[in-house]
Amino acid sequence: MKIKIAAKVDPTDKHYMETTIRPLLDHPLVEFIGEIGEEEKQAFLGNAYALLFPIDWMEPFGLVMIEAMACGTPTIAFPCGSVPEVIDPGVTGFIVENIESAVKALEQVPRFDRMRCREIFEARFSAERMATDYLTIYESCVDAKRRARPAMVRPKEKSMSHTKHWPLIALGQPPRGSRVIK
Repeated sequence: MKIKIAAKVDPTDKHYMETTIRPLLDHPLVEFIGEIGEEEKQAFLGNAYALLFPIDWMEPFGLVMIEAMACGTPTIAFPCGSVPEVIDPGVTGFIVENIESAVKALEQVPRFDRMRCREIFEARFSAERMATDYLTIYESCVDAKRRARPAMVRPKEKSMSHTKHWPLIALGQPPRGSRVIK
């Protein structure tokens, strides 16, 4: 099976890439694409048999797994960093321990439900879902802060000098026809 590798090579790694890695890629079944842009990612991942994610460090999130999931493409990954939190084994991909088990997982890909993988992406990682979750977290933080401090009472005096300690928050544009005071 042909393997296509898309990856950014940092300038500090260029020498290592050219002298150590590039010779390993000299095979008729290996194609090194290089860095791809956002426009190319959907086709690259969506047309892939699977995404191999043999990570060996504590990746805090692994956005590429989510991008593959959005395309309905299974991810085959080592259980490192965020992988166990992102991949639902057998549903959005396969978590494997080594190269041999990764090869065995490739045998399961034809039975993989790509539509179900996309549904899981929508339920867990869509922009709407994530924005809603962020709002929920922010609201709970604000509520907790309000409960933790005593209520502030605004001064009754009409003098503007007493309001200098209150925060000013501008929201959007003033309503039409309203007078802006400078």
